[in-house]
Amino acid sequence: MKTLVTALILGTATPGGGFPVYGDAFVAMVNAQEPTLRLEARNTKGSTENVPLLEAGKLDIALVAGEVANAQLAKADNRLRIVAAMYSSPGLFVVRADSPVRSIADLRGKPVVLGAQGSGLTLMGRNVLEALGVEVQPITLEKAADGPAMVLDGRAAALWGAGVGWPGFTAVAKAGARFIAPSADEIASILARSPALKAMQMPENAYPGIAQPLPTVGSWSYVLARAD
Repeated sequence: MKTLVTALILGTATPGGGFPVYGDAFVAMVNAQEPTLRLEARNTKGSTENVPLLEAGKLDIALVAGEVANAQLAKADNRLRIVAAMYSSPGLFVVRADSPVRSIADLRGKPVVLGAQGSGLTLMGRNVLEALGVEVQPITLEKAADGPAMVLDGRAAALWGAGVGWPGFTAVAKAGARFIAPSADEIASILARSPALKAMQMPENAYPGIAQPLPTVGSWSYVLARAD
């Protein structure tokens, strides 16, 4: 008897971010282990697009950042389900090693890359800055992969990102970088303003330039699925 195979589309995000990397690994694992499923990863604009695409039936499963996922799951009429937790995403700013920026407050008025337009990571960065009352010149991207070059060539003072192994941090760190985290008082202010975020740490040696754990804030990302 021929085995029936169910084809499913997994929504990720724009090239150059962490979701496509994770999505490729997720697809490879499931396809290797489960002969009745055939997953295909599809690039999207990110978390804020993935949720409506799931609701419209245009995706079967999708990767969704914590703040976007938590807001969706809290809705009384939510019909999406959690398949699995992905990974924690402690957020930081990264600057060039020769940058004069030493704190988040030093970014006030400067051009800062927050991420791709539809990314939940971008939303997290906006919430962090708003909680601290730090207004920057926000830069949003069509593709997450475009961000590191803007810091390295001086078009942007900093790049916001999150998580261990995030491609944007890796690209800047290879060229020499410093990571900027909120202070203890700033963490308290952020958590009071954005309860969906949690206190986290970026582990030591997660990237070149991080010699000890950096306390910060972040969230967990999830694999979500349609109810059917």
